[in-house]
Amino acid sequence: MTKVGDLQVRIVRDGIYHWDGGAMFGVVPRTLWGRKIPPDDLNRIPLGLNCYLIETGEHTVLVETGGGDKMDARARDRMKMPPRSAPLSETIAGFGVDPDSIDIVINTHLHWDHCSGNTILDPAGGTARAAFPRATYYTRRAEWEHAHERHPRDSVSYIDANYDPLVESGQMVLIDGDREIVPGVSVALAAGHNRDMMVVTAKSEAETFCFFSDLVPTVFHVTPTWVPAFDLFPLQTIETRTRLLEQAARENWLCGFGHDANVAFARVRQADGKFSAEDEIS
Repeated sequence: MTKVGDLQVRIVRDGIYHWDGGAMFGVVPRTLWGRKIPPDDLNRIPLGLNCYLIETGEHTVLVETGGGDKMDARARDRMKMPPRSAPLSETIAGFGVDPDSIDIVINTHLHWDHCSGNTILDPAGGTARAAFPRATYYTRRAEWEHAHERHPRDSVSYIDANYDPLVESGQMVLIDGDREIVPGVSVALAAGHNRDMMVVTAKSEAETFCFFSDLVPTVFHVTPTWVPAFDLFPLQTIETRTRLLEQAARENWLCGFGHDANVAFARVRQADGKFSAEDEIS
């Protein structure tokens, strides 16, 4: 846990999964990225299912909800995930935070690895219920609409049970633009990974925490051109990433990353036209 002004911010990793390193670094040769994260014999690298808790004093905000309970055994084996993961609420409780105190959940986008912990499947009937019943959930309306387009490029990333029951019940709010969710905690469009992904900022006493989500998935992606093959709009990723990394360096933001398996927080530095990330607290 760390302090950002009057706010308390902590990482909550919903486990580690493994994915193809080439996919995570796109056109960057393995001879370069492999020095940063050595892959296993199947070319997979470890990635964190990173969520963040922001406690403002009046609100407990959960950013992302991790991998959840909807991946089948074959998929879990492919990603070197355990057969069963502990519910995110149990992980949060392990930090001494009451999961029932969470009143806001923010999904930066609706890919399965960022929102599968939104809901819990009933083993008997297969229906999904809110994992955080007191919370209001937020995501972008256009992202939810895109999830239902079933585009062959990325439809595999979307699981309706993660969000549709919440939309139908009114527990998930679909927003149409940048906005402050609660005092000090805001979301803003950061296109590139997909059209409607957001970043989250939390500000207090002239200090800023920024969760980059998949715009900068690990500290090794602070090089603007190291763009994952997953990204739908790689040129937009480079532009958006460069703009926000410049601001992060200029304003000394504390930063969190969507999938770094080791670094919880870092400060971005810029020198001689290049960016680096200094591990703050791991």
